Amino acid sequence: MIQFKKVAFHTFGCKLNFSETSTISRLFEDVGIAKVALDEHPDIFIVNTCSVTENADKRCKQLVRKVKRLNPDCYVVIIGCFAQLKPKEIAEMDGVDMVLGANEKFNIMEHLDKMEHTSSDEVHVSYDSIKKTKEFIPSFSLGDRTRSFLKIQDGCDYFCTFCTIPLARGKSRNASIKDTLSEAKKIAETSVKEVVLTGVNIGDFGQGGKEDFYSLIKELDQVKGIDRFRISSIEPNLLTDEIIHFCLKDAEKIAPHFHIPLQSGNDEMLKAMRRKYDTQLYENRINLIKSLRPDACIGVDVIVGFPGETDEFFNDTLNFLKRLDVSYLHVFTYSERANTTAKKMIDVVPMSKRKERSQILHLLSDRKKRAFYAKNKNTERKVLFENEDNSGMMYGFTENYVKIKIPYQENLTNTIQSVSLTELDRDIIYKSELITTSKQNLN
Repeated sequence: MIQFKKVAFHTFGCKLNFSETSTISRLFEDVGIAKVALDEHPDIFIVNTCSVTENADKRCKQLVRKVKRLNPDCYVVIIGCFAQLKPKEIAEMDGVDMVLGANEKFNIMEHLDKMEHTSSDEVHVSYDSIKKTKEFIPSFSLGDRTRSFLKIQDGCDYFCTFCTIPLARGKSRNASIKDTLSEAKKIAETSVKEVVLTGVNIGDFGQGGKEDFYSLIKELDQVKGIDRFRISSIEPNLLTDEIIHFCLKDAEKIAPHFHIPLQSGNDEMLKAMRRKYDTQLYENRINLIKSLRPDACIGVDVIVGFPGETDEFFNDTLNFLKRLDVSYLHVFTYSERANTTAKKMIDVVPMSKRKERSQILHLLSDRKKRAFYAKNKNTERKVLFENEDNSGMMYGFTENYVKIKIPYQENLTNTIQSVSLTELDRDIIYKSELITTSKQNLN
């Protein structure tokens, strides 16, 4: 890889992808290849793809065209979920030089070494059946953000009717608790203050064996050198009472913030999606969280326009979400994905109807978020400040995921400070006041 001096990356999709991109970037840094931005004319450009939605596929194609316009000689490598699902289609795209599937992306250096000693102009494609993807590769992000994304699990055994992830990432798997703690301790040796636990289905850690997610978070809570752990998306049927109680009552470092996928507020739709819970179980989880910590933040994933979603079923979802004490919504407009059960379903919802329903739920999300933020007015919170100077302001998030801003002070970057939330602006960000040490002593 003598010809490669500079590498650039672009990551689509989830926090898991970001953790893996960061790990792969360190492989390049270890051999002296500098990580740069796209506009710095890299010799090699790596795209870590997502394939959850149709738009993700389209954005990948658009990005490759952009790269080649900026730097026609740049060597372009496509990895990630899209690369596993449609390697041959990607290989036919103008400008792509290498495609690596799920088994091969972490062996990228070997593939590049191999290509250096061949004279073929053909696109190098390497992938295998996802059924053969059984190894768990630990990953965590560093340097890109104030917080780190720690990959604790990969793959999924659920096979929801709308989802391609099991086809792209394989069966559910993870490292041992001991090895996961080792990765967390590596992060603790850096300046990172907050770690986000990420994966495809993190609640399935251990797959029902002797080790499980509850045991893992109890151990992580004891790791020295990390101030905060934040749990990313977790399935409601795997978010047990004991996990909720531990996180909200016993844990010292786990943030009072859950992201719990719902997808639909109608039980018939949940069955059609092949989800593993009903609305009653979901509501019980929300009610338990709020009974223990009324200030806890709860995010919700919801899909609109799934096949068979009538006006009545959508209204069930809308009314269900209205009465739930949740903080914000991630709204996904259903898009047909190849090789999924849902693609074969009849009673397709017109795209115009899907967009209309999406807009309704986006408006509801804004109202939910503003109402949640309003409950935090005049409270004191611990904020982790980001390294961002935006028109003289800096930003951060409280332990319960409220975004705040104060006048920029460089020395506060990547520190956790006490603030008072004073005024909510129209962008749903709190203007806040820093609580000085002397002030704290007075209280």
